Amino acid sequence: MNATALRAAMAPITRRVRAYFAPVDRNTNTPTVFDPGKHGTFALDAPPPPWCDLGWIDNLQRFCGTSTEAICSGTKGVPVLQVRRAMEARVEFDFRDWGKLQMALAGGAEHMNVLASDPDATAQPSGGRPVPAVAVLGGSSAGEIVLGEGAVDAFSTGDLVAVDKDYQQQTGYVGTGIAAAYVNDPMDVLRDANYVRRVTFNVGRVAEKTATSLLLAQPLLGGTPTAGAAVQKVVAFVDREGGGFFQEWSAVFVWQEDSGGRICFYYPRLTPRVQKTGMEREGTVAIAKPLNSITLHASFTAMPHTDENDGQVALCYRSYFPASGAGAY
Repeated sequence: MNATALRAAMAPITRRVRAYFAPVDRNTNTPTVFDPGKHGTFALDAPPPPWCDLGWIDNLQRFCGTSTEAICSGTKGVPVLQVRRAMEARVEFDFRDWGKLQMALAGGAEHMNVLASDPDATAQPSGGRPVPAVAVLGGSSAGEIVLGEGAVDAFSTGDLVAVDKDYQQQTGYVGTGIAAAYVNDPMDVLRDANYVRRVTFNVGRVAEKTATSLLLAQPLLGGTPTAGAAVQKVVAFVDREGGGFFQEWSAVFVWQEDSGGRICFYYPRLTPRVQKTGMEREGTVAIAKPLNSITLHASFTAMPHTDENDGQVALCYRSYFPASGAGAY
């Protein structure tokens, strides 16, 4: 038997890395689980819900700072046991695509939708008083927003829209389906009824219109609009340097298998990493002078997750799916 032939497919070969993110339940610190036995071989263009495809990324770098310490014994201080001390892991990369979620992850703090402004509104860096919202009717879904005859005329095919409830002076996390911001005091947001729609991740592009509905190009990330939701036009996205809210998401990074097996890195909980030294948040990739593609740099710290199979605390899981016919070792 030719052992070399059996081992040839054991070397994973890849050209690109793809990133997928899903929300963490902020109230319970519960991540979205990536089960390699159920999800590991998914089609890269069709990730299992609620994972969201954020496109190809560049310059992925993983860092492990978890330390170990030897327990010594005897007069000569011979090591007899090793223990893990401080656990630390982080990951950095560049998004090649720009979108709401990519900007929110790279920015790290509250990420805002710039709602279409009332012409008479006072100018504000994150958008002034918006055009009034339109109520969402029953029968809506994550992909179809029912507004009724006449009401759909306020929107056009191609518009971006934010769909969520009015802010009702509540405190805590706000945003349907995904925590988009944290409110400590209603006065902090000036009791703005539109505040939740300013920050919500329930944003979509109008692909088509019917006589009564807006049909979205992609389903809303936060899911079906809840009772009392309304919709407003979004003209841009904006984030800020600073802010008291930290994004937290689950992530999976997949090495595309051009030849050989697939490798997946699953981080149950990633939160933006604050660096003491300066770092460029944007970069460029030359296409052909003078054209450049603008990238978004993202840096994260991995937060702990307790594995229910054995109670061990983990920061990252690495999965390898061997190619067909590959050896086990």
